[in-house]
Amino acid sequence: MLSFNRKQYTNQTLLSLYEALIKPRMIEEKMLILLRQGKVSKWFSGIGQEAISIGVVKALDQDEYILPLHRNLGIFTGRGIPFAKLFAQWQGKFSGFSKGRERSFHFGTNEFHIVGMISHLGAMLGVADGIALANLLKEEKKITVVFSGDGGASEGDFHEALNTAAVWSLPVIFLIENNGYGLSTPSEQQFKFKSFTDKGVGYGMEAYQIDGNNILEVYDTVKNLSTSMRNNPRPVILECMTFRMRGHEEASGTKYVPQELFEMWGKKDPVNNYEMFLMEEGILTESVRTEIKEKIKAEIDAGILEVENEADIIPDTAYELSDVYQAANVPDPVANFHDLQHVIIKPATENKTSKRYVDAISDGLKQAMIKHPNLVLMGQDIADYGGVFKITQGFLEEFGRGRVRNTPLCESAILGAGYGLAIKGMKAMVEMQFADFVSVGFNQIVNNLAKSYYRWGQAADVVVRMPTGAGVGAGPFHSQSNEAWFFHVPGLKIVYPSTPSDAKGLLIAAINDPNPVLFFEHKVLYRSTELEEEVFDDYYMLDLTKAKLVKPGNEVSIITYGAGVHWASAYVKAENIDAEIIDLRCLLPWDKEAVETSVKKTGKAIILHEDTLTGGIGAEIAAHISEHCFKYLDAPVKRVGSLDTPVPFNMDLEQNFLPKERFKEALQALLGY
Repeated sequence: MLSFNRKQYTNQTLLSLYEALIKPRMIEEKMLILLRQGKVSKWFSGIGQEAISIGVVKALDQDEYILPLHRNLGIFTGRGIPFAKLFAQWQGKFSGFSKGRERSFHFGTNEFHIVGMISHLGAMLGVADGIALANLLKEEKKITVVFSGDGGASEGDFHEALNTAAVWSLPVIFLIENNGYGLSTPSEQQFKFKSFTDKGVGYGMEAYQIDGNNILEVYDTVKNLSTSMRNNPRPVILECMTFRMRGHEEASGTKYVPQELFEMWGKKDPVNNYEMFLMEEGILTESVRTEIKEKIKAEIDAGILEVENEADIIPDTAYELSDVYQAANVPDPVANFHDLQHVIIKPATENKTSKRYVDAISDGLKQAMIKHPNLVLMGQDIADYGGVFKITQGFLEEFGRGRVRNTPLCESAILGAGYGLAIKGMKAMVEMQFADFVSVGFNQIVNNLAKSYYRWGQAADVVVRMPTGAGVGAGPFHSQSNEAWFFHVPGLKIVYPSTPSDAKGLLIAAINDPNPVLFFEHKVLYRSTELEEEVFDDYYMLDLTKAKLVKPGNEVSIITYGAGVHWASAYVKAENIDAEIIDLRCLLPWDKEAVETSVKKTGKAIILHEDTLTGGIGAEIAAHISEHCFKYLDAPVKRVGSLDTPVPFNMDLEQNFLPKERFKEALQALLGY
């Protein structure tokens, strides 16, 4: 038997907790029947753990965000989501939260202030940091609760999120449901410490352990903590001891769990114990219990019938493809505005100043900060130091520490925090100190940011700036061209400007775009005085969807981007080659129309990029040209890229690695056809 302390709570509060507690149990029991009948495909049961979800959801304000796991049905029902809506989600119906594109609880809803998990454990912990940061910046006295299992707490994301929250004093409860197992792996094979409360001192935060099966203990603890944290923002670890009475999911069974554990925890069942307490106290009567159960059963039965009568989804390919990106709300393009191609917003005046590539990026970023008061910059050393490339030098003094934020070395947590800011209607720019370092935040980009809009209609309004490229003798970990890593991921946009004027206009466009944008900046171009040019002083925006015609020509089409634009331009000028040069500028999605138009005109095509040849973006473009422009071709499509090796440190080796000389040979061979 559990021991309950009602403290000052009224009978009405205690009964409302009971009704909220029994609802997910009754839904689960029905789901298990439907699963056996083959009417539900899969189910992750939270039976035995309901008190945690209900204690949390009832202790918080309705507009405070919760980031639950797939065993936290009570969070969803406790927020008042109609059962029919949930059942439609589980059955893959269009009326669910994700239009049939996601399973079970892998969705979010801003209406109910819930952000569901993705399958990669730990990934939502950093997102909670971002939501809490938005609360602080908006001066909202709100907290955020994010769930982790004891197994999921082994992920690196767990450390990064807690470390960041502690450094920034973010009002987040990191709630760990410790049920003793990560799928079938017992706790002693996950960690050596005795309790998650041991971690508190290491992060410099409070940590508490409570009985997760005791609804009143959970409710009272979270209520008191949340009241305190709203007035004194800080993160807290809350370990809830519990046990799941079913398998990890129903197909996995429970043979790996000793029977005596089921017997012990069965006596601590959160629903049965609380119900007995209320009955013994005279707070709950048999008639009231019957009335509550009949009401819940009626909602379940009606919801099942409603969803069963809903038509199955008829796939519409055009609709699916059109729903990967959120449409950007931008003005109509400005036709033929001076020397800028594809202008969306033109500068207010004709004033220009000679700018290097690095200056244009800094200028565009600063003007975006002025234009968008909800834009937050995050990155290593970007505040007092101004960033390793000094892009944000002086920003701290102008915009303050709230919006120009030095980050811990926690790339995954910071990218997740950017997503959390977007969920709260803000914009984020995350600077990777070098593009190479994005690998440790890869999951946040390809699984959280990229899929967010398609999965549940949430814009991931995050720009990730990526200093990239070789040519400075920096070796294999500071010189990679890794844009192709992300080229395969629907939902991302990849931008790679080659000139100062393009860099400014495209960066402003990227920040205006509600979709996640990876913005590559070549380090060699940053301070090249040869590329310095007159750039409009005022705020302007270029069209992310359009390639740039760098030079018209008739003999051959050179399709390139980044440093390749300058390599190609210099060579064709020196050799007086009548080549047409297309600067892609945006690599995903890329401007197929511009490429096709050029190739149909010249009859020959060569694709040049700094990235290694195998699996580079050039392969996709070459395949597209071969498939769609074959009858116009007078020669094979050629590709030129760097050697299929890591980037070497020695400058002579590095120059041999780069494709500049091989491009000249390939172009001459192509012209010989």
